[in-house]
Amino acid sequence: MDITFSRESGHAEPALVSHALETAGRLANEAADVITATAGKGAPDRKTADPPFDWVTDTGRTLERHTRRVLADRFPGVPVFGEEFDLSGTARAGTGLRWVVDPVDGTANYTAGVPWCAYSLAMLDDHGPVVGVVADPYRERIYAAARGRGMRVNGTPVRLEGEGPPESALVCTEFTRHGPWEGMDRFITNAAADRFGVRVLGSPALAITQVALGQAAAAVLPTYGEWDVAGALALAVEAGATVLDRHGLPAALPHDGLLVAAPGMEATAFAWWGRAAAVR
Repeated sequence: MDITFSRESGHAEPALVSHALETAGRLANEAADVITATAGKGAPDRKTADPPFDWVTDTGRTLERHTRRVLADRFPGVPVFGEEFDLSGTARAGTGLRWVVDPVDGTANYTAGVPWCAYSLAMLDDHGPVVGVVADPYRERIYAAARGRGMRVNGTPVRLEGEGPPESALVCTEFTRHGPWEGMDRFITNAAADRFGVRVLGSPALAITQVALGQAAAAVLPTYGEWDVAGALALAVEAGATVLDRHGLPAALPHDGLLVAAPGMEATAFAWWGRAAAVR
């Protein structure tokens, strides 16, 4: 198809966005079926010797190869970057119009048969996510969003309302590849002091998605790969959540730490993070 796109405005032709949404949704559905059929079966391989839980699986490789083939056929000339075959996971995958995919986000959970992992796919431009789709296999949900078109769960629109969740709500974060991030203990203590519980569930994509669904007040991720978060950030923005970078500034796709917050939670959650980072 003709891929028409304006770098200056970040505007993609509606036909391109619709085509991207349809293709990404189909790939997500296929991936969900594969993940649920294979989770907990077979031994994973380590991607590297250190850290010890940096797993790669045959399922991840297979899903990423399939995704790359389909996207190369349907979006010729648009590069695809992915978790399994592009090794610079903590850096930007690229610039310009591109696809990023994490075929199994939460691989440690997947290999153990723990029902909390995801397939994440996003089309990006220099302004951030254009289209994002996240498959949540165990809850049989496909989350999808496109810039300016809102977020949907299995086709049903979702929009965050209100001015923040009640007390005793949940907040999500994740470990780094090497373990707890610096200040993570203080962040947990800060949130607990305000009667919020912190959860580390093992999937950055699903952590952000919980905010987009209104099931968590905020998510803080100090490190990640672009493919880990891009799809879910599209969901969060279109659902009405706020995305801030490490400095508390709005950013569509931060690259050095991010906060995703439900309406009314931005200042509170950022204060927990900021106070944790300030103590040495």
